[in-house]
Amino acid sequence: MNIGQLARAADTKTETIRYYERIGLLPAPPRTAANYRDYSAPHVSRLSFTRRARNLGFSIEQIRALLDLADQNEQSCEAVDVIARQHLAEVNQKLANLTALRQELESLIGQCRRGTIAQCRILEALAS
Repeated sequence: MNIGQLARAADTKTETIRYYERIGLLPAPPRTAANYRDYSAPHVSRLSFTRRARNLGFSIEQIRALLDLADQNEQSCEAVDVIARQHLAEVNQKLANLTALRQELESLIGQCRRGTIAQCRILEALAS
């Protein structure tokens, strides 16, 4: 299949496919006699895997490690578990940071008396 067909099959953009090829997440496909890329089912699988992992927030380096591990069928999945747990810890930290941010914003907004700009507690808090 050509790059457009691969893009449709994996629901992604051709620019993303080229990028993943450049950084080594997607192996370069063989070329046709006319020098077009010729993708196959394993490319669709690998691209779909990468897309799903990105949607879950895994970093490029984490995905690279997961793909390397996925190619080692007989190995223990302990390393995969470690990567997933590290990512979960990162997600939990981001959630904690967002929760603190929400609380701070709610506090600032709660102090608003809807008076004049000169009396605005939100602007005052941001300036200090």
